[in-house]
Amino acid sequence: MAVNIDTVYQRVLAIANKEQRGYLTPQEFNLYANQAQMDIFEQYFYDLNAFSRLPGNDYTYSDQVDILQEKIDIFERFRQAVTYVSGNDFTLPNHYRMGELFYKYKGGYIEIEKINQNEVHHIENSPLTAPSPTRPVYVRSQGGASNGEVAIKVFPVSIVNNVYCNYIANPVSVNWAYVINATNGKALYNSNLARHFELHDSEETELVIKILELAGITLKDPQVYQVAATEEAQNVQQENK
Repeated sequence: MAVNIDTVYQRVLAIANKEQRGYLTPQEFNLYANQAQMDIFEQYFYDLNAFSRLPGNDYTYSDQVDILQEKIDIFERFRQAVTYVSGNDFTLPNHYRMGELFYKYKGGYIEIEKINQNEVHHIENSPLTAPSPTRPVYVRSQGGASNGEVAIKVFPVSIVNNVYCNYIANPVSVNWAYVINATNGKALYNSNLARHFELHDSEETELVIKILELAGITLKDPQVYQVAATEEAQNVQQENK
């Protein structure tokens, strides 16, 4: 399930080039396309929080929470390995939002409880709450990670493997790949190197709208921006009915 990047680019060009309004280069499109994808993706979680407070309905295909959850499900990853570094340091996979952590112990999965760093001393020194293989805990840490990775420390320190996690992955960066036509110097779409949008198929129109909003500023054409903004406002109004 994905949105074809060339389809979106051609639709954006068709609207932006109407009445000679300007041309959006592949570089500009890729920049705006990635921004648009992240804007839509991040909005899922705000919308999910908002719609979760409202009464739902019994129709799965029209319940807003179910619809949003289906879109988020694409990015959910379950029981992914957490990388051991040294001591009791681990690094988490690259993620947008972290879910539960687990320790695989004697054929089962035990959830690792997250605690604050200022609780470690008290928990380790209490006979009743001391971490154990059947009651592990972890804290976020500054050590044991590099290149923007998120580090954690797992207790007890005897745990050095078999740690897994659930998380929401970031969408991969999209790319309208191309080669230059030697005859006319124009960019030709290269489907072999292209990276498509990971968003749900239903987001194709929303992607076009958001990219046009950004393109309207670059093309210095308020009409392009206004058309896109008006269409987006109508979509939001329809969702909230």
